[in-house]
Amino acid sequence: MKDDSDAPIAERAPAPDVASDAQADPPRKPFKARGSFVERCEECRLPVLNCLCPYCVTAESTTRVWLLTHPLEHYKPTNTGRLIGDVLADTEVFTWRRTEPDERLLALLDDPRFAPFVVFPDDQPDYADRVVGPEAVHEARDDGRIPVLILLDGTWRQARRIFRKSPYLDTLPVLPLHTSRHTRYHLRKPASAAHLCTAEVAAELLRQVGDATAADVLDDYFDVFNDSYASSRRHSKLEAPTPAMKRLLARRSV
Repeated sequence: MKDDSDAPIAERAPAPDVASDAQADPPRKPFKARGSFVERCEECRLPVLNCLCPYCVTAESTTRVWLLTHPLEHYKPTNTGRLIGDVLADTEVFTWRRTEPDERLLALLDDPRFAPFVVFPDDQPDYADRVVGPEAVHEARDDGRIPVLILLDGTWRQARRIFRKSPYLDTLPVLPLHTSRHTRYHLRKPASAAHLCTAEVAAELLRQVGDATAADVLDDYFDVFNDSYASSRRHSKLEAPTPAMKRLLARRSV
């Protein structure tokens, strides 16, 4: 069964790379999938019934996140990568295309102010010499550079293709996520409870590298998104605030 979770970069076994180059371009047809008729908020893209905007809280982080997003992910309202940008204002989003790398991303990778790490599992021997741990992020910060987590935003197959077909990533240190945490994401079905979605991966890594407040805010915002979207699928409104909603509302009132 195909795994459709949106962030395959936590802890997964390799899968055959059978995607074609044609997949590098977003679909041109109008969105006709289930839920296309639902009235959505212009800002958060969730159904108006359970709008996410009242719970959007920004946070400061010494670590930045750059999303290298498969073009098909831009069309998925269940994508969680965009939640990171709502919480961390310095988040950058780049659309991946195999033969046309984003020139702005290439320029940023060459900028000596930044210390980029590509987030990917450490389960293959051919790049074992590039694998580092969270301490490398701390060292970069101590050296006066801005650590950057590069998240490959797509299904596992898409992310593996991005990792293998992007030469500009070949010299970057690889930062795997090691955690006992299980996914709380229930909008797409993962192959395993250990497979975290993009926002969960970002929150867990931010916590591991010392940005605990940003991690907590992102975790709560993800939970609100997760619960609100699931409730909207049932055509019901969340009447009582969840614990995550209450924590975010408290942060907004400060």
